[in-house]
Amino acid sequence: MKPALITAGASGIGLAMAQAFERAGYHVHVTDIDAAALGACPAQWGRHQVDVTDEAQMAEVIGAIGAPDVLCANAGIAGPTALVEDIALSDWRACVSVNLEGAFLTASKAVPAMKAAGRGAIIFTSSTAGIYGYPNRAPYAAAKWAVIGLMKTLAMELGPFGIRANAICPGSVEGDRMEGVLAREAAIKGMTRDQVFAGYAAGTSMRRFITAEEIADMAVFLGSDAARSVSGQVIAVDGHTENPDPKL
Repeated sequence: MKPALITAGASGIGLAMAQAFERAGYHVHVTDIDAAALGACPAQWGRHQVDVTDEAQMAEVIGAIGAPDVLCANAGIAGPTALVEDIALSDWRACVSVNLEGAFLTASKAVPAMKAAGRGAIIFTSSTAGIYGYPNRAPYAAAKWAVIGLMKTLAMELGPFGIRANAICPGSVEGDRMEGVLAREAAIKGMTRDQVFAGYAAGTSMRRFITAEEIADMAVFLGSDAARSVSGQVIAVDGHTENPDPKL
């Protein structure tokens, strides 16, 4: 079976991607920093406890897998929520390190084997924060914009070797993280959860959050032969966000 490697693949969007690629017939490998989450993943998956910001660990896991047919550079963290003058340099660096340097290391360590194989698709998880400016989220938005620049550069560099690169930009995703956001905002504003949700959903034409599975479906498409001429593209899976709420 064709190997697919998903970073941060033991939970959330990454887990949905891993499950979708398994259904599509791939041999799934996931990395995650969370040992407990990895242990809960199916035994037939390749499970690798890895910090994506550690160059040696990323080199080791790629060496063990070889050339992935699909590489999903998915690992990321939210980073601080604050005005730029209130963000500590250490928090900035931590956010950029995981979101941008982790994506760089994931791709750079896999590219030599993928070039030798003469095939492959690299899929970066960016964000709608990589398309729009987001007040109070400077490090996250900056890193996600940079991921798109990295992707477009790799699409140019790697196309002659039969390797495609694209980026998915999720919007607000259903799940524990966004439920926490809704609860915190509701408490601060003296509103109900549903009232806060309505404010977020109003920024999308579909008036709803998206699911991790919808993002995973796009990843499987981008990794497949059906997308064999799709490269260098930024694809939002966000229910059509025209005027994003800057709190997202």
